[in-house]
Amino acid sequence: MLQIETIQLQRKIDRLTPGGVYLVINTTDNTFFLYKNRQLIREGICSTGSYIKLETETDKNWLFETPKGVFSIKGKTVNPVWRKPDWAFIEEGLPIPRAGDPSRYEHGVLGDYALSLGDGYLIHGTLYKRFLGLPVTHGCVRMGDEDLEAVFKTLPVGAKVFIY
Repeated sequence: MLQIETIQLQRKIDRLTPGGVYLVINTTDNTFFLYKNRQLIREGICSTGSYIKLETETDKNWLFETPKGVFSIKGKTVNPVWRKPDWAFIEEGLPIPRAGDPSRYEHGVLGDYALSLGDGYLIHGTLYKRFLGLPVTHGCVRMGDEDLEAVFKTLPVGAKVFIY
């Protein structure tokens, strides 16, 4: 059954990618595959969503999953700064600061590069390299330094990213 699903996915990718470069992310195995002109040029492990649900007493909740589907690189950033969302403060048991508060911004936690998939989802680095290959993120895709650099330098803005 898995072989049939893999073949079907490859056919779908072939229809959607006439060539060029693209990235495939497998959220079940926490692996990635970087292609150029339909040739695999790099593969490795990554980390994706944990599927942990964070609930608050005020009916606000978050499910930390990596979205699945066909995406494109919306933007690329060198030395990205993380803008901490409300859930990051709730997880830490801290009060939620106002939108522009300096405590919302953390330098150096996303690695040297970030690629935006839209809606706040990024492909970025991690301080927690020992967790690569495990489903531990809040929805972003984390990669090791060398893999992230290769993906960043290979994928232009507009390149396709297939997440399944």
